[in-house]
Amino acid sequence: MVVAACVVVAAGAVAGVLSAFDGSRATDEAVPAEVSASPRLAPLPAVPSPSAPTVTESASASASPSPSARPTRSPSRPRTETKREHTATVPGRLYRHPDSQVLEWVRAHSGDPRHAVIASRIAQQPAAVWFADYSPQTVTARVAAVTSGGTALGRVPVVVPYAIPGRDCGGHSQGGAPDLNAYDAWIDRFAQGLGSGAVIVVLEPDSVAQTECLSAAARADRFASLARAGRVLKAANPRARVYFDAGHSGWNAPARQAAWLRQAGAASPESSDGIFSNVSNFHATADEVAYDRRVLDALGGPASLGAVIDTSRNGNGAPADGEWCDPAGRKLGRAPTLSTGESRIDAYLWVKLPGESDGCKGRPGTFTASYAYALASSDSASS
Repeated sequence: MVVAACVVVAAGAVAGVLSAFDGSRATDEAVPAEVSASPRLAPLPAVPSPSAPTVTESASASASPSPSARPTRSPSRPRTETKREHTATVPGRLYRHPDSQVLEWVRAHSGDPRHAVIASRIAQQPAAVWFADYSPQTVTARVAAVTSGGTALGRVPVVVPYAIPGRDCGGHSQGGAPDLNAYDAWIDRFAQGLGSGAVIVVLEPDSVAQTECLSAAARADRFASLARAGRVLKAANPRARVYFDAGHSGWNAPARQAAWLRQAGAASPESSDGIFSNVSNFHATADEVAYDRRVLDALGGPASLGAVIDTSRNGNGAPADGEWCDPAGRKLGRAPTLSTGESRIDAYLWVKLPGESDGCKGRPGTFTASYAYALASSDSASS
């Protein structure tokens, strides 16, 4: 991404997560349903805003993309009434998928002096599994491998579809489906792998917050596809909880972000369970909690809407200069949990795997032990 996102850079192989981009490990046996092109909806009116406010040491399968970080700006506080107190409704414990770049490194480097720290503080944590390549023939089976693993253990997996066309505005994480019709079909196949157990879907990091590079027409088309994706995912598995991209607290003002989210279907319970933020950036948890509540206030929608926050690398907050690409001095954040104790905050997740590069310490999405160790070796690991 440009100096913009916060999301996906190297996000792919996220924590303890299977590098879900490799289509060589499985074949897709399910027959995808026939897909019609998604309708392109006219933009909804905006919500009024009162004031403007290194070498890779080990890589499993293929690397996932990466996001970027917008210049920090102070979000304005929208004048909206506090409508409700929503508490997390996602039951259970998070799932750690047994196939990930960090786990591969741990298994292959038992004698490395960094082994114990990386194994205990990163590899043992549940994290998201990214699906960042456009491989329609295998995506159903690969998603099913993750969701069925979680269901078998009674745990909740976190999956990240990341194939929207034009993602990252042509930056480090560029790629995705060739066009929106192809993306709609890919999402249908993705949804077929969700199974029937509880699952969290972090839908397309940066896809809403980073749309300034698109024309108004292209933005409306993307939002229509995202709204459709939410409906398809929730229809395929009613227990799936789908969260939409809210950027992070140093990016768009809450009212502006909420206006885009409404156009993308995030206020509709047929498409959405709420929003996610800080993927894969470094902003402090307290800042994200406050920001997400403001976005939810401006967004409207049912009382059930909540937020999830990526806390994987935010233990020391964001760099003062706004650097987003493998910045020095960062720390692990709060451990992933479905019990945050915060109203309207459904989970703290490790969406971005600590140690996977944003594109500066290695190729985006590839695991670098030196980076992982720097994040994990600090005595302070919370924010």
